This record gives sequence, structure tokens and C-alpha cells, in this order.
Amino acid sequence: MRIPTLLFLLLAGSACKATPPQVDPKATVRFVTAEEGEVSPQLVRRMTQAKADQRRVLVYVSAPWCEPCRVFHAAVDRGELTGKLGALDLVAFDGEVDAERLLMSGYEQRLIPAFHLPGADGRATAKHLEGSVTGNGAVGDLVPRILELLK
Repeated sequence: MRIPTLLFLLLAGSACKATPPQVDPKATVRFVTAEEGEVSPQLVRRMTQAKADQRRVLVYVSAPWCEPCRVFHAAVDRGELTGKLGALDLVAFDGEVDAERLLMSGYEQRLIPAFHLPGADGRATAKHLEGSVTGNGAVGDLVPRILELLK
């Protein structure tokens, strides 16, 4: 193979971008209020129901005073994330009120908002993301990171 051809192939390959995952354009994101009591058993129940409904589950930890949390929450409530994250249930916890019971199931974070991928037993896995930018850029910051977490 000649050098110009090889150089062209290398440059062409580096210009290709990965195809984003296909998401059902009608798939909704919704908040599910966390139940009282232990976290793990309720997540197992939620994941069982979600599987039957062909939905995914993430643990979502926020706080009322958190600006990125409020911006993200408002976007979900307005339906702005429909078709962007797939069929997703966000089991919502308050980072201050629920901190101790979250920790008992292995869910720990230093920053909020936090999104955790629960294991089959409802306990925390190593897959999570924390924090975001402030202001209206929060949604744009979080969506690709949540998609990566869901891979």
C-alpha cells in the first residue's frame, strides 16, 4: 500500500465518530418516589417491575437546593428527555434526608446530582456519576454521561 493511501485511510478513520446508541423516540424518563425503609429490597422490586415494562432503573440522588438537580428535574417533568435516554425510571432520593439508608446499601456520593446503576441485589455497583455544571447547561452535561452509564 502506498503512503498517500495509508495516510488517507488513517485520517478518514480518525474522522469517523462513534454512532450514538439508538433510543426509542417515544421512550420516556420518569421519576419514581423512593419508598420508606431499606433501599435494596425496594430497588429489587422496582427493577423487577421495570424489566416487565421494558424500562431501566437508576438511583437518582438530589437535593432541593441543588441548581443542576432542579434544572434536570424540570427538564424531565417537561418531557424534554423523551427519546434521549430510553425508557428510564429514576428512583429519587434526597441526598440529605436519605443519606444514611442509601449508605447502608452502598450508595455513597460526594456530589449531587448523582446517578447510580443498581446491581441485581439492589445494592450499589461501581457504575455511577456525580455532579454537573450549574445553570441551563446541566441537562446537556448530564444526558451523554447518563447514556454512558447505561451502556
